[in-house]
Amino acid sequence: MMVRSGNPAVRLGWLVSAMLLVLLGSGGAGWPQSTPPALGLQEQGSQAAPAPPPSTSAPSAREENPGLINEMGKLFDKLPSLLPPIKSPSETMNDLSRLAKPSTMVSGRAACPVSSNGAPDCKQAADQLCQSKGYKEGKSLNADSAEKCSAKVLIPGRARKPDDCRTDTFVTSALCQN
Repeated sequence: MMVRSGNPAVRLGWLVSAMLLVLLGSGGAGWPQSTPPALGLQEQGSQAAPAPPPSTSAPSAREENPGLINEMGKLFDKLPSLLPPIKSPSETMNDLSRLAKPSTMVSGRAACPVSSNGAPDCKQAADQLCQSKGYKEGKSLNADSAEKCSAKVLIPGRARKPDDCRTDTFVTSALCQN
């Protein structure tokens, strides 16, 4: 029977069903077989001893089937140890309340001083901006930079030198906390 459904979930269901039928059909115990009749003469006194049944203590090759379903089962057995433990809603809310401090966003303009390595120190400028608004400290949210040049650059015919201009950085908005 051919399945011609446009729904991928139906096709997947049929595929999984077919795989399970194949696995269950080939993985079960077969019908017992009798020994084939011998074509030659047999002695009257000697009969072949029946084979002993497989013992249940040692795992046989049939029990440990290295197929896809068996490997997926092993993965699901290991899954709880791979995931972090689930917290209760009250524990989650306690963690979030410890992380979130009351804060306010302020805007303004504070110049970032140049640090010893030559980069602008905008943490100090954010603290200065927040302190001007009555808060204790802050973190920079937005910064702006501008090039500031000396008046020598405006002289006609003069070649521009590397130390004629510098870039100033400003904090324009900060997240302030008490």
